[in-house]
Amino acid sequence: MTTATAPVPSLTSVFVRLKLSLLKNGLKQSGGRTAAYVLSVVFAAVFAIGLLIGFLVLRGHDDAATVTVLLAGILTLAWTVMPLFIASGDETLDPSRLVMLPLRPRPLVRALLVASLVGIGPVFTLVVGVGAALAVARGAAGTVAAVLAVPLVVLVCVALSRSVAAANVRLLTSRKGRDLAVLSGLVIAVGMQLVNFGAQRLSEAGGLSAVEPAARVVGWLPPAAAVSAVDDAGRGAYLPAAAKLLLTAAALAGLLYWWQRSLVRLMVEPDGSTVGAAAPAAKDKASSGLLGRILPGGRTGTVMERSLRYIWRDPKTKAAWVTSLAIGAIIPVFNALQGTGTIYFACFASGMLGIQMYNQFGQDTSAFWMVAQTIATKADAYAELRARALALLVITVPYTALVTAVTAGMLDAWHQLPQALGLAFALLGAMMATGSVASATFPYSIPQDSAYKNVAPGQGGLAWMSIFGGMISAAVLCAPVIVLMLFLHFETDGGLMWLLLPVGVLYGGLITWAGLKLAAPRVSGRLPEILAAVSKG
Repeated sequence: MTTATAPVPSLTSVFVRLKLSLLKNGLKQSGGRTAAYVLSVVFAAVFAIGLLIGFLVLRGHDDAATVTVLLAGILTLAWTVMPLFIASGDETLDPSRLVMLPLRPRPLVRALLVASLVGIGPVFTLVVGVGAALAVARGAAGTVAAVLAVPLVVLVCVALSRSVAAANVRLLTSRKGRDLAVLSGLVIAVGMQLVNFGAQRLSEAGGLSAVEPAARVVGWLPPAAAVSAVDDAGRGAYLPAAAKLLLTAAALAGLLYWWQRSLVRLMVEPDGSTVGAAAPAAKDKASSGLLGRILPGGRTGTVMERSLRYIWRDPKTKAAWVTSLAIGAIIPVFNALQGTGTIYFACFASGMLGIQMYNQFGQDTSAFWMVAQTIATKADAYAELRARALALLVITVPYTALVTAVTAGMLDAWHQLPQALGLAFALLGAMMATGSVASATFPYSIPQDSAYKNVAPGQGGLAWMSIFGGMISAAVLCAPVIVLMLFLHFETDGGLMWLLLPVGVLYGGLITWAGLKLAAPRVSGRLPEILAAVSKG
């Protein structure tokens, strides 16, 4: 007597059905999530249709290959960095959730790859690949190459994204990894500057001929190489077309192998939470000792070390610093590259970094009560504020000097370096002074439960008064140095402009000291109010 056994479904079909079920159930959780998904679908569809129409318009144009290859390269870059900023956007495919299941690596990779093709991103990539192929395909050879190239483009993009995510899954699913999403605004800002710079260069060059060398290089990088192969096949260059298709297929195989190796390491190797916990602790102790030896002793060194560790470890503080450092350099450097800048744009560096002095106690959140226990007199408050300012100056002074020197070198304006540095240091001192007073007068809480909220509800007015009021006050405080600069420029024919460097350094130091002295009694006298304000969120 034989017993009938039910057919075992393939792992791939199980994962696809699981992905669809989790997607459907996730959309049922809230109307807001459903609306966001629908809007994403509509936006992606409109954008994809627009690109498809653009590709059809490009068909037969001399620059069609250049445009399609570069767009394929940009799309690949987007797939590469996407896991770093939306690591939790697709929790259904997190391989760490499958560690306890008896799954073999090769079938698991195949199932995950097919399941990864379900979503807005892969469909959008498919439409872009089809449009790019239509724009450059010519003749029977081009059509055959296009049939092979389009699925290769989609598979390489998806495999690349999943390989990067699997290789960094322990980072991306941790608290620090999720906080990388806070930096996505910075990436967008830098990308917009790059696009703006590239568009200006193209307009100056009078066409796409300026980027043809870049397109030729990108045309050999998978998966853009597959799109370039379609163009080569249509022009009769069969050997380069075959080589590029084989290169793309080899890249796909390499990515799948890397993905498989990452899954094996993830599922069989212990992580830092179970092995070697003592070694990182010893490392932290050693690094703390080194930092302690560099910084001064007493309360000053302790507060400086705490502030520097906030910058390095606290996600919100780190994101604010990285954004300020990047924008402080982007504005003067990009304007210098475009030939429209001036060395005085380097003051953006000191201005952006000076903002970090504002709301000093807000970054402590509710932990400020421990700091408040150590402040009993005006002298204690002054020592606390002075140490925090010194911690900021350790970074801001050399960075301001570096950005100013780089801008001077790009503009070949070395003769203006002393006065620009003097003005930048004076502005930095004014920001330190007004930031100290604003921290004591208009403290506000920084919520920790959201990566995108920097002010607690109901405290928006305090934040505006603190930052913008302080910035206006800092500009007013810099008026004496600006007046002196204008006087030296017009009355001495610029021969004594170098005096602005020592004057700016001295003025910045004095105004910082005055601001700290003015803010200290306010801090010691308003400790309960400050503690209540910064603990609100």
